[in-house]
Amino acid sequence: MAEDEKLQKVLARAGLGSRREMERAIAQGEVMVNGQVACLGDRVTADDKLTFRGKKVSDQPESERQRVLLYNKPEGEICSRSDPEGRRTVYDRLPKLNNGRWISVGRLDFNTSGLLLFTNDGELAHKLMHPSSVIDREYLVRIQGTVDEDMKKRLIEGVLLDDGVAKFTDIVDGAGEGKNRWFYCVVMEGRNREVRRLWESQGVKVSRLKRVRYGNIFIPSHVRVGQWVELMPREVSDLCLTAGITPPKYKAVSPSEKQARERREKKLRSRGHKRS
Repeated sequence: MAEDEKLQKVLARAGLGSRREMERAIAQGEVMVNGQVACLGDRVTADDKLTFRGKKVSDQPESERQRVLLYNKPEGEICSRSDPEGRRTVYDRLPKLNNGRWISVGRLDFNTSGLLLFTNDGELAHKLMHPSSVIDREYLVRIQGTVDEDMKKRLIEGVLLDDGVAKFTDIVDGAGEGKNRWFYCVVMEGRNREVRRLWESQGVKVSRLKRVRYGNIFIPSHVRVGQWVELMPREVSDLCLTAGITPPKYKAVSPSEKQARERREKKLRSRGHKRS
């Protein structure tokens, strides 16, 4: 851990949650530094003793790899860790971590499917979600209603929504004819229901919505709905560069871990072949 870092950054890197979640925890008095309740704005060094909700915090050890999962979310799952109504959550199918926890990079609505990233590094999650990183998200959307060139032009130039002006940076025609057509559209932010609200502001209806890309990451063809795959170290390094942070230095993957990955990849591809 470097000297004199922001407290929430250290807690996020330790895998306790996103930086925003850690800021809330500090504000609620759930974090202590050297036996004293921490405050927002505190900075810490490697010599400081941290506790989070009564448990000692250790900075993420070098042997603990920075990991990223790609999950192909189905419709009908929520992005919370638990649900009072008993609905399935996106965390239910993910593998367990020995240290820390999976942190979602953004969210997808209950009725939205597609690409969702998870990482054990809260700082990476924060950077990937922050507007300053300017990372585009691409969606495939099915529209019910008439879409003409004037409408697409308005959506690209900007539309005033309840929370300010929003826009697509690109709209490309997909399949379909008449009043049921598919479009690929790109946004640079992660506002709540932004894609749906943009289209609906023009008087058309979104009947299907799927995220197909996040920055430089696409859904592999063999990863079916409800399945996950772990990104390779090179892909994680590229993602770090996209987020504007220094990629980690990885130790060589052990033979057993390499074999486990190969078995999982083979299993996913085999399932995909049987369904096609």
